[in-house]
Amino acid sequence: MANPQSVHADVVMQRVDGAAKPAAKHAAAHHERPAPLFGRAAVPFFTPGVIVIAALAGAGLLVLAARLFFGLGAVTNLDNQYPWGIWIGIDVATGVALAAGGFTTAFVAHILNNERYHVLVRPALLTAMLGYTFVALGVCVDLGRYYNIWHVLMPQMWQGNSALFEVGMCVCCYLTVLYLEFMPIVCERFRGNVNLPGLLAGLNKPLETLLRLLDNTLGATMNFFIIMGVVLSCAHQSSLGTLMVIAPSKLHPLWHTAILPLQFLLSAFAVGLSMVVFESLLASRSLKREPEMSVLSPLARLIPFLLTIYFGAKVVDMANRGTFEYLQTFSLRSVSWCVEVIVGILVPIGILLSHRLRRKAGWLFSAAAMVVFGVALNRFNVFIIGYTPPYGTKPYIPAWTEVLLTVGFIALLVLIYRLFIFLFPILPDEEGAKHA
Repeated sequence: MANPQSVHADVVMQRVDGAAKPAAKHAAAHHERPAPLFGRAAVPFFTPGVIVIAALAGAGLLVLAARLFFGLGAVTNLDNQYPWGIWIGIDVATGVALAAGGFTTAFVAHILNNERYHVLVRPALLTAMLGYTFVALGVCVDLGRYYNIWHVLMPQMWQGNSALFEVGMCVCCYLTVLYLEFMPIVCERFRGNVNLPGLLAGLNKPLETLLRLLDNTLGATMNFFIIMGVVLSCAHQSSLGTLMVIAPSKLHPLWHTAILPLQFLLSAFAVGLSMVVFESLLASRSLKREPEMSVLSPLARLIPFLLTIYFGAKVVDMANRGTFEYLQTFSLRSVSWCVEVIVGILVPIGILLSHRLRRKAGWLFSAAAMVVFGVALNRFNVFIIGYTPPYGTKPYIPAWTEVLLTVGFIALLVLIYRLFIFLFPILPDEEGAKHA
């Protein structure tokens, strides 16, 4: 991974989102060495909010145990008409979209070689790695025979004509790439610091050698993995849309289209960058750190452009298919489509096009949250609200245990994210910047 410390010292002034900023200030704010937060953060690891999150995570794990031991029927309202519910619509489909910040930030910072955004790569990588890990866990939980999940890795069981097979293989490969991309951070944390006590002391030298070998090997091949990560992400982000393209009789015309894979991919580009902004501002507030507005504000300028392309693809496609007539009837689906587009696309475009509003943390956070909500609602619309089973006799309403497991998974992800940034060098060392 690129070293975030690299700075062009000969630059006297640097423009940040249209305003001149001293280069030294920009360097101190965005190129200092990342460091673990234990002993450095302005807040302790455990706070009242973290305790509440831990309690929700624990409750979700209890539901998970009940599901694994007693089956889907004991904790869900799924049946033969509704074989999937919010665990697919939110935990998997939405989770994949919201984890897109990893490959979008890597593309902007590394492939486009925009040094300004390197400071955002590590948090985005961590979010993507944890997000895809929980997506894989969500798939396991939703499978009736979860203990057969390993079948997807056996070549003799592959079905090349299956869209779901392509999604599964891309997710497996990309998750592997994400962990490989994270390994240099692990090496940076422990290389030269391995000091096992007692009987384990004999492992110190072999572990140091292993860390040095991994660091050197991955450092020489990281560009390959970054490119592979972008390619694999684009493949499975679009393939999630393919799953519903092949079910024209089950998906409402407001969302069913032959270009649904393209729409899923375009929305992933927009929500990926929005999720980076959302996560960064949320983490800054939680940890009582200064928000990195001089980086986030310029990055946010790209989001309206991506949202406009996504919105244009939806409008042109609906005009071509003549499906605007479905918006003339007042129904849950028409209202949900309007909320998805107005709140999730049009309002954020208006906010982010304003230079003044984009430079204010509150407005920027609100706009990013709207985009995240809009894309999450889009996935929920496609997989839940717009889905009509061929022989359904009643609507699907999630059981409270389904909701609790979803909330518990989100809480557990947040808790693990917090643990990682306290243990590993993910965020910039503000103390180091102040004393530099």
